[in-house]
Amino acid sequence: MRRRQFLYGGTTALVSRLFTQKPPVRPPNIVLAVVDDLGWMDLSCQGSTFYETPNIDRLGSQGTRFTNAYANCPVCSPSRAALLTGRYPARVGFTGHITATGRHRYPPHGRILPPDDLLHLPLEEVTIAEALRPAGYATASIGKWHLGAETYWPQRQGFDINVAGYHSGAPPTYFYPYEDPASTSNPRLLNLMGGRPGEYLTDRLTEEALRFVEAHKRQPFFLYLAHYAVHTPLQAPDPLVLKYQEKLLRDRSQKSAVYAGMIERVDAGLGRILRKIDDLGLESETVVVVTSDNGGESRATANTPLREGKGHLYEGGLRVPLMVRWPGRVRSGAVSHMPVMGADLFPTLLACAGVPLPNTVLDGIGLLPILQGGEPRAARDLFWYYPHYSPQAQRPGAAVRAGDWKLVQHYDPPAVELYNLRKDIGEQENLATRMPDKTKQLLATLDDWLERVNPVLHRPNPDYRPPG
Repeated sequence: MRRRQFLYGGTTALVSRLFTQKPPVRPPNIVLAVVDDLGWMDLSCQGSTFYETPNIDRLGSQGTRFTNAYANCPVCSPSRAALLTGRYPARVGFTGHITATGRHRYPPHGRILPPDDLLHLPLEEVTIAEALRPAGYATASIGKWHLGAETYWPQRQGFDINVAGYHSGAPPTYFYPYEDPASTSNPRLLNLMGGRPGEYLTDRLTEEALRFVEAHKRQPFFLYLAHYAVHTPLQAPDPLVLKYQEKLLRDRSQKSAVYAGMIERVDAGLGRILRKIDDLGLESETVVVVTSDNGGESRATANTPLREGKGHLYEGGLRVPLMVRWPGRVRSGAVSHMPVMGADLFPTLLACAGVPLPNTVLDGIGLLPILQGGEPRAARDLFWYYPHYSPQAQRPGAAVRAGDWKLVQHYDPPAVELYNLRKDIGEQENLATRMPDKTKQLLATLDDWLERVNPVLHRPNPDYRPPG
């Protein structure tokens, strides 16, 4: 299959002007850490009194933290596709997560039939790894992939190394040997042989990341560290579970001691990676990004003050943590309230590396000027098209955020909701009937966007019968 070609002429000077200081001796290393299902309120620096995340908090204080960052989908696979390509899932043709099949994907009671989307990241899409490799980057995907069957695994998408990434979005267990005794096909995570009894998956992925950094310290590297945690199954080492069980007796703001233990272990692993970067003298030469692929799972964590969680088009399902550190080149201790999204990381990281953008339509925008203290860009609209029956919400629909306003259009049952996020972050006061002109305007904006990106669309279910 033919891949898109890069345009190396005409953009290099523009990218170089984004830097406010002397260019680095070599392109910076890039560590992109994506914590699966990590909610907007799952970090101490985001306001949690229960979870303990000192390393991520410190990272945020050393760089820029975004308070209005969004995943491009309320579930994992399409969100990751957007993050790696800089393109909306609707444009990629990949709007639902790949293992949602059968009655879950096409419920017999559904008013609509979700689109027959791709269920994989097409090989002709240009990923961050593919864009960086021509500039001499070593590339590694460590952890969750969940972007297609083996034909579409990381090695076919620009990564030199793939550790533990396969078709599934969750491990059978977080403890070695990572096997599901009930499974007859692929019961073991890819490339994770040679472990030891009691080994914890989050720790193992951290060790693999440390080995990659050490092995490539003399050349620029791109590490895509996609932790399976804090996705189900909820499992954590016993000492951490006991610690948070005791804490739950004093702090009732959260739900699960096991989930809290998983978060602490992820944070500890990221702390080890940051220390390794510092010990190697690579701190000022390394861009580190921490984010999530969707909002927190409501059965495991409380997303308050946000409404709902993973699988929903409300803020709890879409808003995620995002912080970027690059000492000497990104503002330290800064907080940005500019609405941004996962797809923005593609052009942002390429700008950090001084690499030109590919010759394709991008939906993300470069954030490097903002990270370096520039004025926020003019407000733009953010869009979501999720015409699927998620396990959590069972409510297909679409949404748009325009400034302080957010409109959610539900397809089953049909409904329209309008919220002012500046006044109502919890989306409690539906203004759709009280503000019909604004509602009509945003519905038209959403329809125009869908026409432009031309996604694979849902359609009415001819066999639908209304209740009663």
